[in-house]
Amino acid sequence: MAHDSTIITALPDLMWGTDGTTTITREEGQAFVFVSVDHCNCECVGIHASASGNRFEALEPIRQGVRHHFGGYEHQVATGLAVRHDQGSAYLADHFQRELHFLGIQSSPSFFREPQGNGCAERFIRLLKENLLWVRTFDTIKELRLALLAFKEQHNTQSILKRHGYRPPSQVRHDRKDARIAKVAG
Repeated sequence: MAHDSTIITALPDLMWGTDGTTTITREEGQAFVFVSVDHCNCECVGIHASASGNRFEALEPIRQGVRHHFGGYEHQVATGLAVRHDQGSAYLADHFQRELHFLGIQSSPSFFREPQGNGCAERFIRLLKENLLWVRTFDTIKELRLALLAFKEQHNTQSILKRHGYRPPSQVRHDRKDARIAKVAG
């Protein structure tokens, strides 16, 4: 089945995309980088680097986002959220899928040979590579993690996006959250 519709949501926290890439550190060799990105506003909700690319490390950006945007980490706390991911072994692993289920998150695998189905995460990784991973070298994974967190903050508060009227992701989240509250109250 081919991808034939939009993956953009009208409100934040309805769908996040997650994916990973790799880079090299001087002292520790290969490092895996995982991200999670909101499909509504292109906000990076979580970012992580590790020496391993396993299912436990792939969950970390989702854990970060759940804690921050849902106020905790407990059973069914993120009900209503879907996570789009590719068909990689870390994302299809039983542990990864069980943790999504525990949190109330719907697993939403992209179609085979249809990378645009996970386009929000893919686009963010391209931006991350072009603006950080390909232009700077890191000695350690710890140094890389700190740079990733700074990149996330800068992206969320300062990157202006044409499709959102040249506003940063954090402003779009704020505006959409206010609109959701007004709709519920009205």
